[in-house]
Amino acid sequence: MSSSASTPKAAQAAAFPDGTTDYVPLRSNQALDAKKVHIADQPITWGNWHQHVNWLNTFFIIIVPLIGFVSCYWVKLHPYTAIFAVLYYFWTGLGITAGYHRSGAVEGSIRWWSHGHRAHHRYTDTEKDPYSVRKGLLYSHMGWMVMKQNPKRKGRTDITDLNEDPVVVWQHRNFIKCVIFMAVIFPTLVCGLGWGDWWGGYVYAGILRVCFVQQATFCVNSLAHWLGDQPFDDRNSPRDHVITAFVTLGEGYHNFHHEFPSDYRNAIEWWQYDPTKWAITFWKWIGLAYDLKQFRSNEIEKGRVQQLQKKLDQKRATLDWGTPLEQLPVVDWDDFVEQSKNGKALVAIAGVIHDVGDFIKDHPGGKALISSAIGKDATAIFNGGVYNHSNAAHNLLSTMRVGVLRGGCEVEIWKRAQFENKDMTYVEDSTGQRIIRAGNQVTKIVQPVASADAA
Repeated sequence: MSSSASTPKAAQAAAFPDGTTDYVPLRSNQALDAKKVHIADQPITWGNWHQHVNWLNTFFIIIVPLIGFVSCYWVKLHPYTAIFAVLYYFWTGLGITAGYHRSGAVEGSIRWWSHGHRAHHRYTDTEKDPYSVRKGLLYSHMGWMVMKQNPKRKGRTDITDLNEDPVVVWQHRNFIKCVIFMAVIFPTLVCGLGWGDWWGGYVYAGILRVCFVQQATFCVNSLAHWLGDQPFDDRNSPRDHVITAFVTLGEGYHNFHHEFPSDYRNAIEWWQYDPTKWAITFWKWIGLAYDLKQFRSNEIEKGRVQQLQKKLDQKRATLDWGTPLEQLPVVDWDDFVEQSKNGKALVAIAGVIHDVGDFIKDHPGGKALISSAIGKDATAIFNGGVYNHSNAAHNLLSTMRVGVLRGGCEVEIWKRAQFENKDMTYVEDSTGQRIIRAGNQVTKIVQPVASADAA
C-alpha cells in the first residue's frame, strides 16, 4: 500500500499541531522512523504510478467490462436475453437507488457503501468527502475507486445502527458470495435455463449489465454534482437535471436530495422522472415499504424561495440602480439654478438633481417638454402634472442622479409627503444593496390629498 520515501536521505516523521506529518532530513547518527507516507499522499511518477492504482477495483470496474465488450464479437445477443438484461438492469439499479443490497450491481456491501455515502453528505465538497467533485469530474465518477485513497483522510461518520443490524452484518461478511451469485450466476442461470442462452446470460445480462449499472450509479457522484441548476441551495455542488435523472433512475434531482436527505423522494413534482420514488410508493401500497419520510412542504418551499431570492439578489447586484442618495453631494438651490444656466441640463425631482443632458434627444415626450424643466423643480410635472411616468421611467431616471437639493420651495412639500408615507421602508438584499420595489423609487411621489380644513 505504501512505498519508501523518494529522497535518498533518511527521514523521520515530524508531527504538527494539527496531527499531520511531514518528512524532514535526518543526520547520519539519527535512527530511521518506521512510519511512511501513504502512497495516496505521494506524487504520481513513472516509477510509482502502479502503486497508486487499486488493481482489484480496476479489474472489476474497467478490465472485466472490456472483456465483456470484446466478447460481444463472438456471443450473439438473443432477444429474450436483451429484454431480461434491461429488466435486470432496472431491478438492480433500484437496488441502489431505492434499497441497499447492491450485490447484483457489484457496488460494495451495505455497510461499506452507507459509510461512504454518509461521509459524503456530512463532508460534501471537502477534503473528507470520499468522492468530492472538487477533485475533478473523473475523480468523483470513478477515480476515487481505481486509485488508492488514504483511509485516514475519509471523514468519520456513525454507522453503529448498521453494525447492530444482523442482515447488514451478514451481507457484509458474505458479500463476495452474494456478488458472484446475484451479478453473474443468477442472470446466467435465468438465460441458460430459460432459453438456452448460457453465454449470452453471462456476457450481456451479467458482465455488461453490471457495467452499465455501475456507470449510471457513478453519475450520481459526478454528473449530479456538475450538470444542472440548484433550486434549493448553492453552497455546495449538488445539482438537478433531467438528463442525470434519466441516467440514474431519478437520482438526477440531487440538489433536493442533499438539502432534504431524509426524504425518500428525489423529484417532488409529478412530471419529474423518478422511478425510484414511484417504486417505493408502489411498495408502500402493497405493504413492502412503510414509515416513509417526507420533509414538510412548507420547509421545502422556504428553501426554494430563499434560493430564488438569492439569485435575484445576485442579478440585482449586476444592474445599475444609480448612485445611492447618501453618496451624492448636497447642492443649494441657487447653485442648482446657476449650473443649469451655465449649460448643464439639470432637473430637480423629489429633491434629487438629475443630469438629463444625454437623454433630451431620446425623451419620448419630445425635446421641448424636457428642456422646459431644466433648472426647475419638475416633481409635480413628472408625477402626473403633465404625465404620470412609468416605473421604467423612474428606474431610468435613477441612473442620472448627480446631487441632492438642500431645502426650499416645492421640493420640501413633495419630500414631506413622501416621508410621511408610513409604508415606506428601506430593505437591503443579501449583497447589502438597497431593494427598490416598483413604485417605491424616491422620485415616485404620491400627490397629497387635499384635506377638509384646507380652506
